[in-house]
Amino acid sequence: MIVYKNPDEQALREIVKRPTKDAADLTAIVSAVLARIQREGDAAVIDYERQFDKVQLSQLAVTESEFEAAERMVSADLKAALQQAHAQIARFHEAQRYAGIDVETAPGVRCWQRSVPIERVGLYVPGGTAPLFSTVLMLATPARIAGCREIVLCTPPSKDGSVHPAILVAARIAGVSKVFKAGGVQAIGAMAYGTESVPKVFKIFGPGNQYVQCAKQLVSLADVAIDMPAGPSEVAVVADETANPAFVAADLLSQAEHGVDSQVLLVTTSASLLDAVQVEVEKQLAALPRKEIATAALANSRLVLVASTSEAMAISNRYAPEHLILETADADALAAQVVNAGSVFIGHLTPESAGDYASGTNHTLPTNGYATAYSGVNLDSFCRKITYQHITPEGIRSIGHTVELMAEAEQLDAHKNAMTLRVQSL
Repeated sequence: MIVYKNPDEQALREIVKRPTKDAADLTAIVSAVLARIQREGDAAVIDYERQFDKVQLSQLAVTESEFEAAERMVSADLKAALQQAHAQIARFHEAQRYAGIDVETAPGVRCWQRSVPIERVGLYVPGGTAPLFSTVLMLATPARIAGCREIVLCTPPSKDGSVHPAILVAARIAGVSKVFKAGGVQAIGAMAYGTESVPKVFKIFGPGNQYVQCAKQLVSLADVAIDMPAGPSEVAVVADETANPAFVAADLLSQAEHGVDSQVLLVTTSASLLDAVQVEVEKQLAALPRKEIATAALANSRLVLVASTSEAMAISNRYAPEHLILETADADALAAQVVNAGSVFIGHLTPESAGDYASGTNHTLPTNGYATAYSGVNLDSFCRKITYQHITPEGIRSIGHTVELMAEAEQLDAHKNAMTLRVQSL
């Protein structure tokens, strides 16, 4: 981890920088895979599964017997945990339902808006270095609450051709319609274009590695909507002398273990805490099964010492973290200063992992600085807002002349005529 003490402007630019990739090479590789999926459908997906996931598949769809086997393989304790997490995620997202608006903007001019679910959505759930069954709950639960008619899920299979049983159990709990064995770029292409087996969806959701994110952005140019641009997972922790070094270290490592390109940032007002956290990181790191992954991620991570919590918050807002944890005596006050963050965790007893699994908020969040402009996944992500208007004769008299004048000034005579004919009919 790189340590900065009282950083100047040049150092701040380095602190908020994310690891860079060769975008041109990445785009060329991903584009070639997508083009073949579009041409060849299932055959291309199955071939790429053989190449990339080292598995020979005879079909992509998960069968009913596989779902039944998964139910038997998952322990009662884990099922209960999945059901509790699902209930809390559902409770939080149910509360986000949109009531709609209905306004008379002028006499005789009524405008209203209603929320309509996206009919068919695609969910991508990674299964490479870790089977993220929690992501199934985070994506499928609000999709079902929103009323999406069809929920399609793609996830990479194991080398024996099976899908992790907890992913299938979570899919059933959350109401997924269909599950397919496809990972990486080929999964995104299958959902974007449609194949003989995989339905074409209208919007794709879910995290993934750099290839998955590149694929999502490419297909979004013409074929399908996506939840957000995203990148490797990240966390920022703002802490003072009241923070527990063991808690802070655990929070940093919980993100570092996601992947070698994950990034963690600690900004603290306490030099002694900074030193203690480094000791704790090494201590806890030694016991992690994913030690090698976390160690590689820590090479891109930063520890920053500043003079005040207001300075710490300025750095955090500039960094725009996916996850922000506030472990300070005045955490509630600092929370009010947050401008850019995907999700905020307030107080010493609120780890980011709570939001990852069971507090109720969604863990699919903007990364790579996109929190300056994007929200995390929420109920609205699965809906569209359709506006309506209805105009009576009184309404024509209220706004007709205004419409005519504006259309004429823009030299759009057909627009003017559409109103003029109605004015004259009265």
